Amino acid sequence: MTITTSSHGLDGGQDHILRPRAVKPGHASLLRTMSKDPGPLLKPNGTADVLQSETSSGRATPIPPDAPPSVQSISSARKQIRAQQKHRIFPTVEYSARVSHFDPKSEYSDFRGFYVLFWIGLAIMVLTTMLRNIKDTGLPLRVRPWALLTANTWQLGLSDLVMVLSTGLSVPMQQIFRKSNWALRWSSLGMPIHSIFELTWLVLWVNWPFMLNWTWTAQVFFTLHTIVLLMKMHSYAFYNGHLSTTEDRLSALDNPETASTAAAVRYPSSSTHLNEIDQETEDRKNADQKEALEKLREDLAFELTSPLGQVTFPQNLTLGNYVDYILCPTLCYELEYPRTASTSWPDLFYKTLAVFGCIFLLTVTSEEFIVPVLNESALRLEGVTKWTDMGLILAESISMLLFPFMVTFLLVFLVIFEYVLGAFAEITCFADRHFYSDWWNSCDWLEFSREWNIPVHHFLRRHVYGASRPYISKSMATALTFLISALLHELVMGCITKKLRGYSFVAMMLQLPIVAVQRTSLVKGRILFNNVCFWISMILGLSIMCALYVLV
Repeated sequence: MTITTSSHGLDGGQDHILRPRAVKPGHASLLRTMSKDPGPLLKPNGTADVLQSETSSGRATPIPPDAPPSVQSISSARKQIRAQQKHRIFPTVEYSARVSHFDPKSEYSDFRGFYVLFWIGLAIMVLTTMLRNIKDTGLPLRVRPWALLTANTWQLGLSDLVMVLSTGLSVPMQQIFRKSNWALRWSSLGMPIHSIFELTWLVLWVNWPFMLNWTWTAQVFFTLHTIVLLMKMHSYAFYNGHLSTTEDRLSALDNPETASTAAAVRYPSSSTHLNEIDQETEDRKNADQKEALEKLREDLAFELTSPLGQVTFPQNLTLGNYVDYILCPTLCYELEYPRTASTSWPDLFYKTLAVFGCIFLLTVTSEEFIVPVLNESALRLEGVTKWTDMGLILAESISMLLFPFMVTFLLVFLVIFEYVLGAFAEITCFADRHFYSDWWNSCDWLEFSREWNIPVHHFLRRHVYGASRPYISKSMATALTFLISALLHELVMGCITKKLRGYSFVAMMLQLPIVAVQRTSLVKGRILFNNVCFWISMILGLSIMCALYVLV
């Protein structure tokens, strides 16, 4: 029932008397029913034409006892609707059992506002930095980012182009290995020859920036690109070498009397879980030898065909296929990849612009908040002889680097996995954009390694863990995978800082015992506690690594 206040009194003023006001039924279905079958007391407009007293609103007028059933049903329906639409004079707040958005039990997952807030915070940081520098030096920035980013541009561009072209030697090498006689087949001398080529290639291009004395920005880009191209070249060569061996076996089955009938060896795919890679499960024993032979032919032919069924080895051994693979944002070679219908040019423009914006922010963050702290700490350490004083200086430096490195870490993640890989995915119409998962919710380092960098995780799982599992145990294969990853991290840190100290290698290998502790019953299952420990170790570890490599 709706309440109104009368505005006319005996003296022409307001008498402030609360009076009821008629309201039409709000249910459209009821109005339609009543308008179709108005009955003896219902008007065509849906209102009841019943006897009303002078003081009644027409809503509670009683109906005669001998009223027809249709009128009685309408009256009952009106009473139910009035009960549903009844409002209190004072507004009522509806309460129910609900959880907050940040509650662990909440299903809410849309936090894009924090993403916007992150960029606004960075804009505020850059603005305040520029105002402070204008006050101190008269210039908005202490270092000119444009000069730093454009130094050695031509040398960097030409060197990177030659490095990319040099990886193309893998294509004619694979063609030679496939067509040659027994001595140069992949299963005999082909694999050692290509492995020596990869090692020589890596040594040359890792030392190249040191010979030309590039800036740290150019050296960071060139070193990371070198590691990426090495993994791409390795995946291309070893997968095609495996397919070449598989093709030889399939051809040999034309003469089954002299051919090997061992079970087909399937190359680990990027979607295969670690615990599923077990060579013993591929061994099948069939009572009928003819059926086993047909099954083997089917398995070998299936291995030579792409997952989408449109490309078969050796149709892929072309220069165009290799160029497409180099541009695709993946480290694991496949005969074919899922593609989008077309390139989204607005998205490509946005991602390209974001790449340069992130690089600018990374340069400003490092030159304004990281390099000055390290330079000042290096000067203070020159005249220090006591270990206690040295420890205090290092602790102060690490504390001042915590926030800048947290920002740097997030920017590096965004520029690589969201914008650079996303841009190349748009260029090549690469459909699988799952480059990372929710690593920010990680509870241990093993989970972080799977979700932070999915392309590298797929490569290590396929070409290190999966390739070594037929020869060693699971624990040894896991340790070998971490060893290769630790060596690559140490190589990157050594190229950036021009020092080989082993700090990054030790920190990476310590993740194995830490994960073992986190998997115990005492710690496992404590999601919030483990996630807090992960973030603390991540932020603190980055600052400690930088301080140790630069200052010690």
